[in-house]
Amino acid sequence: MTDDYRGLGWKYGALTVQRLGAMLAPLTFVLGDGRQVSPMHVAPWYDDPAAAGEPGILRRLRGEWPCVPFGYAFPNDASPADWAKIMGPPAPDEEVHGHSSNHDWDWQSGDGKSLRLAIAYPAGHPVSHVERTVTPDPEAPAVDLAFTIHIRAACRLPMGLHATFRLPATPRAATIEPAAFGTGRTFPGNVEPTTDIFAVDELFESLKAVPARAGGTVDAARVPLPMATEELLQLDDIAGTIALANAAEGYRVRLNWQPEHFPSILLWYSNRGRTAAPWNGRHLALGMEPILSPFGLAPDTARADNPVSRAGTPTVRDFSAGEVFTTRYRIAAEPL
Repeated sequence: MTDDYRGLGWKYGALTVQRLGAMLAPLTFVLGDGRQVSPMHVAPWYDDPAAAGEPGILRRLRGEWPCVPFGYAFPNDASPADWAKIMGPPAPDEEVHGHSSNHDWDWQSGDGKSLRLAIAYPAGHPVSHVERTVTPDPEAPAVDLAFTIHIRAACRLPMGLHATFRLPATPRAATIEPAAFGTGRTFPGNVEPTTDIFAVDELFESLKAVPARAGGTVDAARVPLPMATEELLQLDDIAGTIALANAAEGYRVRLNWQPEHFPSILLWYSNRGRTAAPWNGRHLALGMEPILSPFGLAPDTARADNPVSRAGTPTVRDFSAGEVFTTRYRIAAEPL
């Protein structure tokens, strides 16, 4: 028997964390009216032996986990010139969304009320190690999370909280409810060629009217979208809270975070648009990911003079040698 998973149960729910990526899911909340809801996503290939050869981040993709550095290389023929010149190939030994997203963490001792994990980074990396604490709220259907980064050497890094939520099967049966934000952005290129629906590198003010590639606008607030697509949107200077109201199942799940650490949120519409294995046209989920990053592009792109940072929204944090940085956030549910 392995120790790849550990769980906690409390009055208002039950949760599981896996060592791989320290990913949180399944997560079940018991609402005040007695109903049980499970808002976090688990990829459909989680038990498929064919997925064993996938990168760690994909192998048992699920739920929520922290990423440092956040992002990966995404050279793109469809990108405008000011983006294309800073979207190069991956750096040596670069891993998608960082080392901690792709490897097994180590369980740490605790008090029985929380799950604690840590993982060391490779020698020579500016990050020494990171820690994660998952704590159910004893008085509510909610989980409080903390992520701590121990810095070995001075560096500039993007970061992200990769929260991925389950969607109902019925199109438009859930609604994304963001807090007030400054600027909405469409992705500067193709996310998944032949399935992209949003215009390239455009600005918008409301999720209900996102510029469309075919002209006009798309209501991107109501999900799942009615077409097969794989897309990304970014909301900059957001107030630090976002919710997904699942009308089909009668609950709202809310994510709160520290906006001074993560000034943007990345919306990942994984809407059956990827047909290659292990996706196979069956992956349906919504990422609502607080980030310090330009669209989850490569760390070198985040450090460059990119259009997001040039507009006044930071995409990296300057860390000092020996610094210990902690951010805190929360996932909670309530009846609609």
